[in-house]
Amino acid sequence: MFGAVVVGLGTVGNVRIRHLLTPAPDSSTEMLTIKGFVSRRNLESQQGVRQIPLEEALKRQDIHVAFICTENVSHEDDVRAFLQAGKHVCIEYPMSLSYQAAKDLWDLAQNKGVILHEEHIELMTAEYKTLKKAVTMKNLQEGTLHFTGGALKPGFGFPSFSGISRLTWLVDLFGDLSVTALTMEQPSDGYMKMTAQLVTADDKPLTWIEERGPGLPRDKKISFHFDSGIMTQIPPVPREPVPLFMQDLMLFSRKLEGRVSPEELLRERRRILHCIELAERIQHLCKG
Repeated sequence: MFGAVVVGLGTVGNVRIRHLLTPAPDSSTEMLTIKGFVSRRNLESQQGVRQIPLEEALKRQDIHVAFICTENVSHEDDVRAFLQAGKHVCIEYPMSLSYQAAKDLWDLAQNKGVILHEEHIELMTAEYKTLKKAVTMKNLQEGTLHFTGGALKPGFGFPSFSGISRLTWLVDLFGDLSVTALTMEQPSDGYMKMTAQLVTADDKPLTWIEERGPGLPRDKKISFHFDSGIMTQIPPVPREPVPLFMQDLMLFSRKLEGRVSPEELLRERRRILHCIELAERIQHLCKG
């Protein structure tokens, strides 16, 4: 059994607690048992789980795993603290707001002999699986991914980091990318529009737009031009029968059991680091 602690009690933290309390039957998630949660706020027990101080979570020998569900700006420090304590870590994306820090965290996990897992539920959605199946074996000529959503609260980082799940879509669909240009529009408080011009390894252009502001609907629009035709819509599909964070928990627990191949772990690490490095380059273009 692996004793677990949840760090951060927002929406995701509460979902993590619920899934740890009700693991998927006959799956490796049954080997995880929650020992407490950590929060900056003074709270009563949540779902029957008691609050414990951070220092206790780091020191307790019966806590082997930490689920980090804090704001993006806190991820790096939280992950490092638990890795240094010899704990396995499951972190919400992005694990840090810099490429070098992410690389250092992965090296630290390797040196400590523990698992560092970055959650990417966007790759587990039925919507994305349908899209990936549809573009497989097609030759991209150019494309656009335009995301809209409400204004972000503080603590999520630059838009290329807060929106890294969309960047992950593009990398997973079309391979390694480079950024060639960036424009930022912030005409009023709470509204922003980031437009990043990207290219694939074979010089095909991709445009990634993150647009956020009060009242904007949460939506993704695509326009992918292939030599065989144009795709402008993702076919509607039923929701996944297994909740996304439970799917992620199942993947993480398989890693704890050693049931994910080294080749798959290496591919995942390379993709994640590439996306974080690309997000950082986009941010630097804005500052430059």
